[in-house]
Amino acid sequence: MNIQVSDTAAQWYIKEMDLSKGDYVRFFARYGGCSTVQQGFSLGISNEEPYNTGASIEKDGITYYIEEKDLWYFDQHDLKVDYDERANEPIYHYSA
Repeated sequence: MNIQVSDTAAQWYIKEMDLSKGDYVRFFARYGGCSTVQQGFSLGISNEEPYNTGASIEKDGITYYIEEKDLWYFDQHDLKVDYDERANEPIYHYSA
């Protein structure tokens, strides 16, 4: 599984989450909501250090990651994080 974060999405996270070099953004499975990969679950985001990383990428000094225990949510799909200018927020795409 791979994670991609676009430049504009990375800048949004840095600004909105007040991130500095060396910080972390965790993507995780959250109960409730909807997604295209798991019914009844949605993607959660937090700012915390990793415990047991399953996938990660570093961009602009920030590590974006998914814990090993949350990889099931992605159902062997890669996560691509882009930025939606109209909504002024990240948008998530899952690809096999």
